[in-house]
Amino acid sequence: MANKVKKLLIDGNDVTFEHYFRLMDSSKYTSKLLERAVNEFSKLPGVGRKTALRLVLHLLKQDISESEALANSLLELRKEIHHCKICHNISDQEICQVCSNPARDRSLICVVENIRDVMAIESTQQYTGVYHVLGGIISPMDGIGPANLTVGSLTQRVSSGNTREVILALSATMEGDATNFFIYRKLSEHQVKITTLARGVAVGNELEFTDEITLGRSLINRTLFEESLRKI
Repeated sequence: MANKVKKLLIDGNDVTFEHYFRLMDSSKYTSKLLERAVNEFSKLPGVGRKTALRLVLHLLKQDISESEALANSLLELRKEIHHCKICHNISDQEICQVCSNPARDRSLICVVENIRDVMAIESTQQYTGVYHVLGGIISPMDGIGPANLTVGSLTQRVSSGNTREVILALSATMEGDATNFFIYRKLSEHQVKITTLARGVAVGNELEFTDEITLGRSLINRTLFEESLRKI
């Protein structure tokens, strides 16, 4: 009985409370075009309907060229963007700027969760190697397993024999640690040094929110992954 959906009687029809509030919300808009725009903006992460309305009204106040520039940049982004065929980083070309840069040390691979972590590490100006973007971390609660990550292509890169060190630079969370251990087991059969960030990155912290100085020091003072296992 507790799980039964509560309903209201409106104009002789039964409707759920959710549908009722949706009807009440839609009645505020004097324009279907405005409502549609608000609905689309509110689908973005962290954007509620009030914020979405504020953004849409701001665009309406701007010159139409501003809206066209925004729309065109989004369309171009979706149509033209690439994922680097080597490291899976987001790129304008098939091979990203990092992988194609001859000054980067290709024998040193830093494994990260996503593009935001690449940007965070690059901002430290302490790293001269290349990257491997997993596209996520192992999280059974979110339905993300090893098969959903780019671990396979990482193993192929290491097996080529040109890699001397792999840095596991994932967030200091349970999911990040589990992913680190999985990758360690996968790469342990290869003759490659496997390190992890020094724990200047606080436990539970996401890498992208760590300040540049702390992250830079954690990179410089990285330790063997095996040593971190002994401390568990």
